[in-house]
Amino acid sequence: MAETTAKAIADYIIHFSQDHGDLVTNLKLQKLVYYAQAWYLALYDKPLFDEELQAWIGGPVQPELYDRFKSYKWNPISEHPEKVELPEHITDHLIEIIEVFGKYQAYYLERMVQGEDPWLKARRGIPRDEHATVRIEKQDMQTYYKTLLADDEEEEQEGQNTEYAQIQ
Repeated sequence: MAETTAKAIADYIIHFSQDHGDLVTNLKLQKLVYYAQAWYLALYDKPLFDEELQAWIGGPVQPELYDRFKSYKWNPISEHPEKVELPEHITDHLIEIIEVFGKYQAYYLERMVQGEDPWLKARRGIPRDEHATVRIEKQDMQTYYKTLLADDEEEEQEGQNTEYAQIQ
């Protein structure tokens, strides 16, 4: 059982962004919700929320959230959700996701996720421009992003070793 819901994550992201003067479209929100789930799986070995993400043409989408905000089309979401109270470790996680990925335009985020294994694996055999509602498996997200974590840790260790060798 997950610690929260996709709706709560979306509301938190929208509220936080609006409080900080940032605009969020449905497309960008979908990618931020995806990255929040994917990195939570990698870091904590459990899902942030239970709802599924699907591999649509434009990248990962949480269908209920998409339906909720589809009337905004490409415009920023102007709905003002109430502030969501989440455990501190989740808000810290979401703030980090927003700091790392929120600075990018929606299209850039779309292109990023379309080049990553979980989306590619879910769409295997489906043409890039064909609509599909196939599920992105949580296990695929966890495995892929854990690999990225391991690569970062390895690079950090190599950097420290190089730094140490230069001192000697």
